[in-house]
Amino acid sequence: LFFPQVARWEHKTRALSRVFGSPHAACYCLGATILMLNGVRSHCFTEAMKSQPKLDGLDCHCAYYLGLAILAAGTVFVISSFLALGFTGTFLGDYFGILMEAKVTSFPFSVLDNPMYWGSTAVYLGWALM
Repeated sequence: LFFPQVARWEHKTRALSRVFGSPHAACYCLGATILMLNGVRSHCFTEAMKSQPKLDGLDCHCAYYLGLAILAAGTVFVISSFLALGFTGTFLGDYFGILMEAKVTSFPFSVLDNPMYWGSTAVYLGWALM
């Protein structure tokens, strides 16, 4: 909920760009904030998973390796999305007026419309199974 609201506010007002002196500096600051909040979210998720009882059916090597495979596939989608979009493309640069020259159609966007979202979902699903 946080970063889409901040990005829309920036798009309407350009306030962050003025405060930081440039749209690039403002976008990098928002990206760093998003990354820190992601660390908090991951920590909270890990603590929640540790406190939950395990299902007997998932307490086996098969479930662990399935979770690991799903986590690995998700990680590939997240990292390849980031590499295809770059930092400003990943962290809402378009709201700061930083546009890419062309639409990205290479992998992973050739496979999925929203590979960053699907990849993140797969990471957390795999983590939960593990």
